[in-house]
Amino acid sequence: MESRNHTAVPEFLLLGLTDNPALQPLIFSLFLCIYLVTVLGNLLIILAISSDPQFHTPMYFFLSNLSFTDISLSTITVPKMLVNIQRQSKTTSYTGCLSQIGFVLIFAGLENSLLAVMAYDRYVAVCHPLRYMVIMKPHFCLLLIVLSLSISIVDALLHSLMVLRLSFCTDLEIPQFFCELAQVLKVACSNTFINNVLIYLAACIFGGVPLSGVIFSYTYIVISVLKLPSSEGKYKAFSTCGSHLSVVSLFYGTLLGVYISSLVTDSSRKTVVASVMYTVVPPMLNPFIYSLRNRDMKEALRKLIVRTASLH
Repeated sequence: MESRNHTAVPEFLLLGLTDNPALQPLIFSLFLCIYLVTVLGNLLIILAISSDPQFHTPMYFFLSNLSFTDISLSTITVPKMLVNIQRQSKTTSYTGCLSQIGFVLIFAGLENSLLAVMAYDRYVAVCHPLRYMVIMKPHFCLLLIVLSLSISIVDALLHSLMVLRLSFCTDLEIPQFFCELAQVLKVACSNTFINNVLIYLAACIFGGVPLSGVIFSYTYIVISVLKLPSSEGKYKAFSTCGSHLSVVSLFYGTLLGVYISSLVTDSSRKTVVASVMYTVVPPMLNPFIYSLRNRDMKEALRKLIVRTASLH
């Protein structure tokens, strides 16, 4: 098979969700609605938190960062697909593809780390309530965010630099709606063994450590809550963690679904659907989970909407 050095690669072809032209308008409308709901929902969460002093706490500080991350993750993937559908073009440049890989890794990794940080926040709130404000000081919370972002950037840079050393074949069709690292490696002509080892190694370190933190935090939360004498106290403690636990289950559940799907099927279409589940669905549903399960957040959103409507 003819190969070219990566500096000469003009463009990749993103095959998207379907080849059927009749379905393209439906997919465009569906994903446009999903994207708008994602941006609007998460933006409302950020505005509600920033405009109401009662939400100026560590938990909501982390939630606003999670909402920003969700907006960013969706913005990196969905608009490009919508533009391609509108232009009836499946091409993306080498530079654009590599940039998309990097930013997807950054914000997916940041979301993963934020969920672990939020689990630690709930652990301190439930297991050490009297020391909560002493431990979760503003500068410590900011440090956790910076550390999470730094780890995600390092991970993305490692993978991006390793892709730069590859050369690519003439068949540059990617069965995805965005440039996913694993799919890009499959169209490379170079030996990708080191890249694949790095993927599994990074997944174990940058994915396994935060997941272990979440499991550790909730194990101690459950143990502490079960020791409470009153059922009302148990309910109150669990209710403070319910929204976060739902988001954690959604995020890791969809990732697990993608991994299992890649093992049991060779169908590229099923792989695309699985990727939609972890890049598009969680960012859209997270605002609903936090607003529907949190009475204070629902009230703050209602006040924000009323205040905004009164201005017009």
